[in-house]
Amino acid sequence: MAASDSEEDPGAASASGFSDLSDSEFLLLEEPEDSAPQLVDSAKPSSSSELPRVSTGTNMTENGGGLKEKRKRSQTPLEKYFLKYLCVTDISTQSWCEQQMVYGRERPELQPPERVSLLDAGKSIHLARELEVHNLVSVRTTSKEDSWAIKLLNLLSMIPVLQTGHRVREFPVFGEIGGVFLVGIIDELHYTAKGELELNELKTRRRLLMPSKAQIKKDSFQVCLYKYIFDSMVQGQLKPENFTSHIGLRPEQPLGLHIKAHAQKAGFTVASLKELLDLAFLNLTLSDIPNIDRLKIEYIHQESNALLGTEEVPYERDQVSQEVQYYLAYWKGQRDVRGVDIEEAWKCNMCAYSSICEWRQDQVAEGPFQRSGSKKSK
Repeated sequence: MAASDSEEDPGAASASGFSDLSDSEFLLLEEPEDSAPQLVDSAKPSSSSELPRVSTGTNMTENGGGLKEKRKRSQTPLEKYFLKYLCVTDISTQSWCEQQMVYGRERPELQPPERVSLLDAGKSIHLARELEVHNLVSVRTTSKEDSWAIKLLNLLSMIPVLQTGHRVREFPVFGEIGGVFLVGIIDELHYTAKGELELNELKTRRRLLMPSKAQIKKDSFQVCLYKYIFDSMVQGQLKPENFTSHIGLRPEQPLGLHIKAHAQKAGFTVASLKELLDLAFLNLTLSDIPNIDRLKIEYIHQESNALLGTEEVPYERDQVSQEVQYYLAYWKGQRDVRGVDIEEAWKCNMCAYSSICEWRQDQVAEGPFQRSGSKKSK
């Protein structure tokens, strides 16, 4: 089934630009609290951070019995939002509208209530698919290191399954691009009849039709970024020390008793996070798992679970690298936030933040943006 021909049609995308739902990282879940039970094979990384809150203005320091102001350097968005790492979906949402992504963090109360129901429905479908290939086990954690150990154990458990030619779902990926740490969850990996390793991304939709070209473009960039990170992992480009330094983990921290017990049941004897990291990266790089050969997006109707259609996604590594570097430049404070261009002003008509959007207000004042937006909202 073909995508919607008109990207100007408000029905082609949801009010927030997220009519399609992907993996659970999209939910931006908080890191689990210490001593909270977690699900092995389903624990997902998030883009939330555990950095301590710091002053965002000036520092007051003593000087000869008095106080003086010490001007701080400008914060990067990563620092402003207390982020140690980003999710792949953080980056892919920028390709729809970067300004909207920022407002989603700063003014979440303005998000339409239907987004919550969309997320819940999509999460249920993903969970049902995951349970088709493996069971979930609840494991208690006692530290942040334990929480990330579960993600590594999930990775370790999937490597031999993939090596033997079976499909895996919810495969965790980690990577460093331009000095920024990225995490993600690949919906499904399997081998085709021709022996090609294929990534299948599941998207669920509320409407009984394929998404617009603009939405497919956003989804396509997401799966291309998954391949970019996955290929780097199997090629051994990500080092364990980068993993711990970016996230702020203590590599020598002993793992909790429950984590070690579960690891032993899975056939791994590890005492610390460092041992588990070394084991995971060694198994990954020494395995015969190849780069991903094919990228596919599968669109499913939420209510009926009917297949709406599939999209084969082409991949150009240099183009993906250039695009992700551009988006990361915002997070690193190297450029200001941008909204949509004139040609995509129709997106503003469906955005929950259009009434407060400074980018839109500035562009409307110039004239052409307003005329383009009005024309495309017919």
